[in-house]
Amino acid sequence: MRILIVEDDASLAAALARILEDNGYAVDVVHDGNAGVSWGESGLYEVIILDVMLPGQDGFSVARALRRSSVSTPILLLTARDATADKIAGLDAGADDYMTKPFSPAELMAHLRALTRRQGDVVFERLAAGDLSLDLEAMDLGCGGKTLHLSAKEFALMRLFMGNVGQVLSKDTLIGRAWDAGSNAGDNNVEAYVSFLRKKLRHLGSAAQIETIRGAGYRLVERVEGAQS
Repeated sequence: MRILIVEDDASLAAALARILEDNGYAVDVVHDGNAGVSWGESGLYEVIILDVMLPGQDGFSVARALRRSSVSTPILLLTARDATADKIAGLDAGADDYMTKPFSPAELMAHLRALTRRQGDVVFERLAAGDLSLDLEAMDLGCGGKTLHLSAKEFALMRLFMGNVGQVLSKDTLIGRAWDAGSNAGDNNVEAYVSFLRKKLRHLGSAAQIETIRGAGYRLVERVEGAQS
């Protein structure tokens, strides 16, 4: 399971990441509200842990923006405020749960367990785009009656493409979201994995393709006559 932490306090974000990683979660961390919206819209995460007080835009605004974008990922709001009005504001903005700082690791894990139990009601185990279906548990890509298993990196990239159909994703964006922080991955790595995915789309007979937008990146589109493959 992958979790996004949106927290501007670097030491607290690092502590949260350690707790989660020690409990078997994969974690990404961003430090401002604008990045929280961008990363949260990627479709990569099972839970978003969101601080209220953030630069760029506050946690309430981030939650509202994600819900306006039809992101149903459960949001756990972190706040130093204990006023009832602030808690209500967070829930009304689209958060599913909240914790008041400070909190214990055990409390954090209990909240996450509760949120992930609820996920079956709001988060699909498959991601669909056009004639494609991506099994989020088995990492299988399907089209019609055919399925192919994806490697971990192919899966991460395909999930990004299918969660952002028609949107151009730069190579830097793909590296930042599909590779671990501190990775030495470069443009050649992205090009290689996009090539692998294109071959698999052709093998499945999909009407979709990953289109190159020169100087900008890639996007997943329905196949059009004359488009680059």
